[in-house]
Amino acid sequence: MNKEMLLAHPWFGPCLAALIAVPLALLAHRIGGMVLRRLTRHAPVLHAMLVKIQIPARFALPLVALQMVWQAAPDDLRFVNGVRHLNGLLLIAAATWLAVRAVNGIADGVLSKNPHDVEDNLQARRVLTQTRVLARTADSVLLVAGASLMLMTFPGARQVGASLLASAGVIGIVAGLAAKPVFSNLIAGLQIALAQPIRIDDVLVVEGEWGRVEEITGTFVVLRIWDDRRLILPLSYFIEKPFQNWTRSSSQLLGSVFIYADYGMPLAPLREEVERIVKSAPEWDGRFFNLRVTDATERTMQIRVLCTAASSSLAFDLRCTVREGLIDFMQREYPQFLPRLRVEGDPQAQADAAVGPSAPRAISARAG
Repeated sequence: MNKEMLLAHPWFGPCLAALIAVPLALLAHRIGGMVLRRLTRHAPVLHAMLVKIQIPARFALPLVALQMVWQAAPDDLRFVNGVRHLNGLLLIAAATWLAVRAVNGIADGVLSKNPHDVEDNLQARRVLTQTRVLARTADSVLLVAGASLMLMTFPGARQVGASLLASAGVIGIVAGLAAKPVFSNLIAGLQIALAQPIRIDDVLVVEGEWGRVEEITGTFVVLRIWDDRRLILPLSYFIEKPFQNWTRSSSQLLGSVFIYADYGMPLAPLREEVERIVKSAPEWDGRFFNLRVTDATERTMQIRVLCTAASSSLAFDLRCTVREGLIDFMQREYPQFLPRLRVEGDPQAQADAAVGPSAPRAISARAG
């Protein structure tokens, strides 16, 4: 009797179909995933995407099968509408999760084809920046779309949305002002991804700080300062304000060193010493160096040394090496031509200059 009652229950057929559909969906997921991953092993982008969506697909396929079962059930079945609604919400959430993972998988596949941990990584950093910014923007859009679709399944939520739209007025103005930074950063993120004024690992000088771009998110940029501090700036900053990018078109840089010396300092030995220092420095890339007198004051002449390096960090080290080497050379070989203040002429004028402006007052005080 219990068996007959069970077989005659209205939910027996749909539940039996669900118990059959879920294992079949899981089996299809397992076999289909293995076949597709094997077929795409020579396509890094598709293979990375399939690996990423493996877990969400394990939930999405059974939910699709269950939704088909519930839709085929009689409409007059008790609670069937609630089950359909709940399954639909879970399916939308799983589909959103799968779409986000698919975007991230495509991004990982693109990045695997363009490794940025090589010496000449300008193109790789360009791809890295575009891929990460666009992927995060797409993730945000997919999450908003998924949440909107879930809300649209509730009639009450649609009515609330219609009421809010109808009462635009002050609320609309406030909402627009509140959303302005979000949309400005979103648009700035797309501009940075496409135009690329900055890229991951670029060397920037921003707000008087020197550092490298460590991370670009959907709303801000993290700049790693040379002393390991982090400068956080909104994306819109790099669209609206000027800044220095030392690696915009190439990581190679031309470094400068300034030395001040007396007019009596001969330049030929300095040029020979610069050549020796630069050519023996491992940071020099072999492209260019020279020494020129770029300015002259009433006391000293300004000597500028230019030298090239493959990156900004190497250029900084090379400049320090050249500066230290020239100072050591002048101290050792030509100490008499180091910058100093000299006063020539009347001995009394020298004494007054040495004592300073208070000398006349001191003399008059003694005379009194």
